[in-house]
Amino acid sequence: MKAKIILTTILSLGILSFANNAQALEKITVAATPVPHAEILEVVKPILEKKGFDLQVTEFNDYTLPQLAVHNHDVDANFYQHAPGLKAWVSEHHHDLIEVPNSAVHIEPMGVYSKKIKDLKDLKDGALIAIPNDLSNCARALILLSKAGLIKLDDPNNVVATELDIVENPKNLQFRQLDAAQLPRSLEDTYASVINANYAIEAGLNPLKDSLFVEEKESPYVNILVAHSGSINKPGIKALAKALHSTDVKKFIEEKYQGAVAPAF
Repeated sequence: MKAKIILTTILSLGILSFANNAQALEKITVAATPVPHAEILEVVKPILEKKGFDLQVTEFNDYTLPQLAVHNHDVDANFYQHAPGLKAWVSEHHHDLIEVPNSAVHIEPMGVYSKKIKDLKDLKDGALIAIPNDLSNCARALILLSKAGLIKLDDPNNVVATELDIVENPKNLQFRQLDAAQLPRSLEDTYASVINANYAIEAGLNPLKDSLFVEEKESPYVNILVAHSGSINKPGIKALAKALHSTDVKKFIEEKYQGAVAPAF
């Protein structure tokens, strides 16, 4: 009887200890797009758990809601965007969002895709091309089309360029701005679409194999972790940034995406 009481006590203490450890984990909440960001964060979860943090990820198929989630303090950080995109958003909306120091994680090359042609030189006069409708990715798409020789911009390095900055358009190309997530679907209706790698990959497209023209590896569009300025020094945010630079994350990116997404560290 006495042994049974002792065993019950030990089990109770073990359960209590487990519960206390679970409660001791500090929560970190992050908004992310599904591919590759949420997938990368899944690799980070066990790393952070060992450090005493519980990483919780909310997925969005949108480029606006993750910004609002951080601005409104609904989440601690977001992971889906590049530095030029953050700069354009803050300039337009005046939100107090900043890049987490030392959090550059990977590059997703933007590409030009088509189901109508096999080579950009085959684009017909007046052909319709779909591009992202957010300021930074619209400019990014126009810069890419400029590098492909299809148009000429007043400043080929202007990260906030718009269609008004096109000074030469020899093929009289027409542009349709769409939400970035809709661009893969637009391939049925356009001669070509300029698509961010995350949405291309989700649609089964490989930027290196399926695009007609793709960004070079040397790109300013490195994906970063973003937080509210008031949260930037939280231990959880610093731990997350460090974990995103782990060897496990680098290996995962290289093996999972085979160059379609490249580590930037």
